[in-house]
Amino acid sequence: MAKLYFIIILTVIFSFPVNAGQAKVYVWRDENGVLVFSDSPRADAEEVKVRDDTLTLPSVDTSILDIKPQVIDESYEVVITQPENNATIRDNSGSVYISGGIKPIFKRGHKIQLYLDGNPHKKPQTHSMFALRNIDRGEHQIKMDLIDDKGKVIASSEAVTFYMHRTSVN
Repeated sequence: MAKLYFIIILTVIFSFPVNAGQAKVYVWRDENGVLVFSDSPRADAEEVKVRDDTLTLPSVDTSILDIKPQVIDESYEVVITQPENNATIRDNSGSVYISGGIKPIFKRGHKIQLYLDGNPHKKPQTHSMFALRNIDRGEHQIKMDLIDDKGKVIASSEAVTFYMHRTSVN
């Protein structure tokens, strides 16, 4: 007899819905004969018995999606665009205008250091255009380094040779 009561109690407990907050679903046919499903009851609606296993959504295969974070390519290229390599500059004041380019983009915080004959020319600056004054006659080499906001050289140009031609007073 105790077993019978135990079985009845278990049956009653397991007959309650697992999700007590589950909404009821009602179905009826509208004036055109189309089936309508709703969570709002009507006088002519029938309640649909919903099984819990029908509410389980199939898993979605996300392996085809590109959901990996993109890695930004931080490889830079620095080129000296002016003067051209082996160019002769004819200027009696010894002035040379130097221009460079940075790819892919010159970011805020980056600086350019110009080197003249292996020595740094002034302090690094935030643009790649330089004006050199009173450069001696003869052969000279220039080079540019791109420096990040932490002071690390992240790219360098090839060295460019130019020849300064100034008239002599001899």
